[in-house]
Parts: sequence; C-alpha cells; structure tokens
Amino acid sequence: MAITVFGIRHHGPGSARSLVRSLHSLQSTGGPDIILVEGPPEANDSLSLLLEPDMQPPVALLIYPPEHLQQSAYYPFAEFSPEWQAIQHGLSRNIPVRFMDLPQTHRLAERVESYKRQLATGDDEQTADTAEVDDGPIANNLPDSMPDEATQRALLDPLSLLAEAAGYSDSERWWEHLVEQRQHSTAIFEGILEAMTALRREIEQLHPPDPKHPAYRREMQREAYMRKTIRQAQKDGFEKIAVVCGAWHTPALVEPFPSQKEDNAVLKGLPKLKVRATWIPWTYARLATGSGYGAGITSPGWYHHLWQSSLQDRSATESAIHWLTRVARLLRGEDLDASSASVIESVRLAEALAAVRDVAMPGLAELNEATRTVLCFGDSTPLKLIHRQLIVSDRIGQVPENTPLIPLQQDLQRLQKRLRMKPEATEKLVTFDLRKPTDLARSHLLHRLRLLNIYWGTPQQTSGKGTFKEAWKLEWQPELSLAIIEAGRWGNTLEDAANAYVRHTTETTTELQRLTHLLDRVLLADLPGAIAYLMQQLQNAAATDSDVNHLMAALPPLVNVLRYRDVRKTDSTMVEHVVDGLVVRICIGLPGACASLDDEAAAKMLDAIADTHSAIKLLPNKEHSAQWSIVLMQLCERANMHGLLAGHSCRLLLDEGTLPTEEAARRFGLALSLAVEPAQAAAWVEGFLQGSGLLLLHDDSIWQVLDDWVTGLSDEAFTALLPLLRRTFSNFPAPERRQMGERVRSGGGRGQESFNDEDFDSDRADSSLPLMSQLLGLSTVSSTIGLSS
Repeated sequence: MAITVFGIRHHGPGSARSLVRSLHSLQSTGGPDIILVEGPPEANDSLSLLLEPDMQPPVALLIYPPEHLQQSAYYPFAEFSPEWQAIQHGLSRNIPVRFMDLPQTHRLAERVESYKRQLATGDDEQTADTAEVDDGPIANNLPDSMPDEATQRALLDPLSLLAEAAGYSDSERWWEHLVEQRQHSTAIFEGILEAMTALRREIEQLHPPDPKHPAYRREMQREAYMRKTIRQAQKDGFEKIAVVCGAWHTPALVEPFPSQKEDNAVLKGLPKLKVRATWIPWTYARLATGSGYGAGITSPGWYHHLWQSSLQDRSATESAIHWLTRVARLLRGEDLDASSASVIESVRLAEALAAVRDVAMPGLAELNEATRTVLCFGDSTPLKLIHRQLIVSDRIGQVPENTPLIPLQQDLQRLQKRLRMKPEATEKLVTFDLRKPTDLARSHLLHRLRLLNIYWGTPQQTSGKGTFKEAWKLEWQPELSLAIIEAGRWGNTLEDAANAYVRHTTETTTELQRLTHLLDRVLLADLPGAIAYLMQQLQNAAATDSDVNHLMAALPPLVNVLRYRDVRKTDSTMVEHVVDGLVVRICIGLPGACASLDDEAAAKMLDAIADTHSAIKLLPNKEHSAQWSIVLMQLCERANMHGLLAGHSCRLLLDEGTLPTEEAARRFGLALSLAVEPAQAAAWVEGFLQGSGLLLLHDDSIWQVLDDWVTGLSDEAFTALLPLLRRTFSNFPAPERRQMGERVRSGGGRGQESFNDEDFDSDRADSSLPLMSQLLGLSTVSSTIGLSS
C-alpha cells in the first residue's frame, strides 16, 4: 500500500497548481484509488454537489447543530483552494473522495459545553461569527507561559525559522516565493514534507509540548483522527491513497504511524452533538484575513487572478499585463487617467523590480509599487480602491438549487428569483416606488427579513416629497445563511415565519412603546395575519399603562402607520381608535406630568412634547389638534411650569397660528420681566427659541424684548446665565447667527427704519457690543467693526 501526502497551504493558488499536476502525474502511474482531504467528515454526503454546474466558488461548508445554532463552523473554499481542486479532480474521474479531519460533532460539542459553563458562571459572552479557524502551517501548541521572545515568535509562526534560514525576514513572502510562485514542479511536496518534519522537531526542542494544553490536545486529536481515516481507507481495500492536508500536519500522516491503540486512546471520551451540513455562498471579502478568518489570505482577488493565469498558461509578463490592464480599466471607470502607455511602463517597472529583488516573477508587491508610481502618479489613495475592488474583490459564490436547504431557505430563494433580487456582496443602494406592485413586494420581503433579524437590507433616508419612495442599502453577508436557518423554526415560508415570530414577540412583550414599534414594522411587512392579535395586545397595554411618557412615546409610530396606509394599501383603520384614545389620555395627563420637573427631566419632556406635537399635526383629525392646543396653552400659563416647557409650548402655539404674534411678544416680555428669576427666564428663552432663531430676525418686538432683558441683567447674573444662553444661540444655523450679528452691527435692537441719526448714541452702542458678541458666540464685534454716529 502507498500513501502519498501533499502538504498544501489553504487557499494557495501555487499549491493548487502543483497539486493538480502531481495528481495527474500520480494518475499516470495507476493512482490514486482514493483522495482524502482535510475537512469535516459530516459533509461527505454533500461532496457530489461540487459537480453541479451551478456550484460556483467561493462557497463554504456550513456545519451547524440544529439546537445550538450560535455554535457553528464554516469551511470556505475558493476556486484556487488546493482542497477544492483535489475534490474536483477525484469526483470528475470517479475517484472516491472523503474528508478526514476531526468531526465537528466532537468539536462543536466541546464549544457547547464550554458555553454552558460560561452561562453557569454568569459569563454569557459569545461571538456572532463562529467561522471555523484552521491553523494551516502554523503550530497550535502554544504554551501558557513563553520563556523568551525568540521562542515565542517561533511558536506563533514556525515558518519564520525556515524563512530566516533562507534569508527572508517575512515567512509569508518566503512561502510565496518558494511555493506559490513555483511554476513547474511536482517535487515540491517532498521538500515540504522534509521541511515540516525538521521544523516540528526543532519546535519540540525549543519548547516541549504540553499534552494538557487544550490547543495541543486538539491538535493531537485531529491528527489521530486523520490517521484513523487513512487506516479505514486501507481497510476498505484502497491501496494508493492521496492525502491532502495542511503542510504542518504532513509529518504526522506518513508511515510508520503510532499504534492504533494510542490513537484510539487520544480520541476516547470525546463528546458528541448532532450536527448537519450544507453548502452556502461565500465571498472573497470573508476569505480575507481582515475578516477574522484564521486561515485567511490577504489578497483573494489577486490569487484568483494567478489561478486564472495558470489555467490559461500565461507567462509572467502576460499575467502582469493582464492584471495592470484590469487596474487601468478600474481607474478609468472612476474618471482617473490610465493610458495604454502607462500600462506598458508599469509592466516594465514591475519586471525591473522583480529582477532587482531576484524573484521569479513580479508579485503583488512589485505590481502595486509600479501602479502607485506610474498609474497613480505617486498617490497612494487610488490603491485603496484597487485593494477593495481587485486585490480583495467583491466576488460572491453560488450553490445549486438541489443543495440541502431548510424550507425557509428555499422559499427565500424563490422570492429572490421572482422579484429579481440577486444577493450581492457589495453595498448597493436601491430605491423602491411603492406604487408599483413589484417594488412593494420587494419592500415587504426586506421588512419581513428584518422582523426575523435577517438584515440583508438597511433602510435609508430618501430625498424629495412624497411617501411612495423607499430607499435601502443592500449587502448580502454569508452569515445571513445561518440567520435564515435559525429563523426556520418559526415557519416554512417567510410570511409564516414572520407571522409566528410576531405572535411570539407579542405574547412576551407588555411594554406599550415596543408594541407600537412592532405594529409599525408589521404593517410595513404586510402581515395581516399578525395584526389582529397584535392590536388586541396593544389595546390592553394602552388601557393599563398610566405613564404619560409611555403614551407619548407610543403615539408617533402609530401615526406613522396611519400616514402610510394609502401608499402601502394596508388596512390601518383599526389603529385609528387606539390613536384617538392615546391622544385623549395624553391631553389629560400631560399638565400633571410636567409639574415640578428638574432641568434634566424637563429636557427629556421637551423632546417628548416636540415628537408628540409633530405626530398630532400629521393627523387629519382637527379635534385632536384643538385638544392639543388647549394643553399647550395650559403649559404656557401654569405658574409652576419649568421655563423650558413653558417657552417651547408658547413657541409651538405661535408657529401653528393659535397664538398671535402680539400675544407671543407679550408673554415673552412677561417671562423676562424683573419679577421672574433670571435662571427661569433663561430657560424660557431656550425653550421658546428651540430649533430656530428666524423668529428673532423677523419680529422686531420679540428681538427688542430679548435685547432689553439681556442688557438689563447685572454682571453677576449675566455671567451665571451665559453658558445657557450661548448653548441656545449656538444651536442656530450659522447663516442665522451671521444675520443676527449683521443686525447688531446695523443698529442693535431696533429695525433700520426706526433709527434716527440725531438720537443715536454710538458710545452706548459700543458698550453693548461685547455683551452681544459673547452671547452669540462670535468674536468681539467692537474690535472688528467700526461704528460711526
């Protein structure tokens, strides 16, 4: 029996190229009979799907326990992954292929047990992304205490020892030049095996492994199970066995093996958990190191280019030309200069750099330097675009329709196909016209997904008038597949699942505000089956909740429901009587709720009053508006009312026309009279001027009242109130503040038409300018402006 071990780098195009050639060479001698690949054995039954025409990498194997979906594992594959090419080679030639890594039924069971222990100790933190992290060629037997820096570096990155011996300071660059850029060699795997054998021996001498260390124990278990898989293949009658695994594992998988008894002892007592396996689309962005994937690579888009170049048998120069042509095309698409002559010059510069550095072909580093120098004119900014679009790439994979999926996944795929909403890995802004049936259905789809915590789309603000437009930012992430599986417990179709989830949430929620927000989302998602039950719960909560703040917080979402009813064609008449009851109860309870509030509570109440005012003004019911105006008038006139609320209520009445300008000016003057404490008067000013100072610019009487009050303050009172006043005026837009300054310069508190040259006292005006400039937050006016009498 013959065992041929191929030590590869996960997602290495050079490793894949050498592996394919080695498998062809091995086949010419009558082998292999079976191919064993590092991967989860639970997915062996799903390997046949790789021959389907619709299976387009990057894809990933998702291994998940149905009862503990938060603990799941991903095994990503790209077209240039050596494991992918080994599987394709075997399946296309009717050669049996099996996965040989430690089953996830054991590894996920350990995670679940660990998570339960954390819950028992009160630490329930867990990461949302539980993507499988493979160690690749890096040792995973890190000790708890490191003796020195050199040993620590060697244990964290064992390949650094080989790189330093070869004269490289970077192990990644060493592997790139030695393995990934090697063009025509099938003997590389013998060298990898020899190098890894010596390297593991050196590492063990530097720091003997601790069998009790969890990471080292897991490594022992993985390699023991790999040997167990090889023995099983031999027992099944396969004589020529090809083993494809991470380079670090190769010394442990060549004969002579440890005894079967020793390996069984290592694997004894492992916990088990029921798991399932399926294929899901993946993205190159999630394959990159920056995504947190342990076996990730820095440049998946570049590696895809190298793989395609090897398939088309391009020379090093042709590969560089093809890459830089794509770079130039990208730059031109962004309206940046990129001529053909510049591409030619960039290729020459990249080849010259490769020759100077004594490398076989221009790599990504040389091509990037040539791009920055020639195509980007020394500017590094366009390289960010190149990195995102080409070096990493936004490619997303695809799985065939007959992939094992839960019913909810199948229903979502049917909806995506019917509504022509293909998942894409890049951010995409779309705007729906809700008057069109297809766009309305798309909106319902995205809102239903968001109800189930599947965030494919994020709502965006829209410009222009009308409520028939709805903007979304779409971006498909691979993790959403797991979210869909998790949501599958609520139903087999998207509508059924959303309805069931809403009913469950309604049964477990008693807060009025949460129920009203949920109702808004349910109507946007067009779920009539859940509305009746939700409305009953909402009425019960509204009838028993006596907190005015809760009632006010619940009103805007309900008003929003009524506002959208015509565009979305939803029956929201059942909401109207709930709104009627809320408005009445708010109007009755608000004056009492506003009594005797401190500054912090008054500020919160002001925001609630402003939101409620905006909501009521959207209602077509004139009786509601009249009731609300009466309440605002009560807030203005109550003696114990906080100045912030009294002033803002007066301003709201003035803006809506209920309070005449003359009456508002009179109340303004009363609020700023000498009988009122300065702090209370300043709060009244802040509430009255909240949001905009245009009223001061266009109403001379109010301007004059404020001017007289400010100039009449004592020095001590003005200094104490200055922070509050400056905060009030600083919230005004810059153009408004500029106009106020211009008005001060042109005549102080009166309109220009009232000025009389004979009565004007320039000295007195000059003395007021420092105070006004300090109030408005401007530089000292008197030092920059010359006044003439």
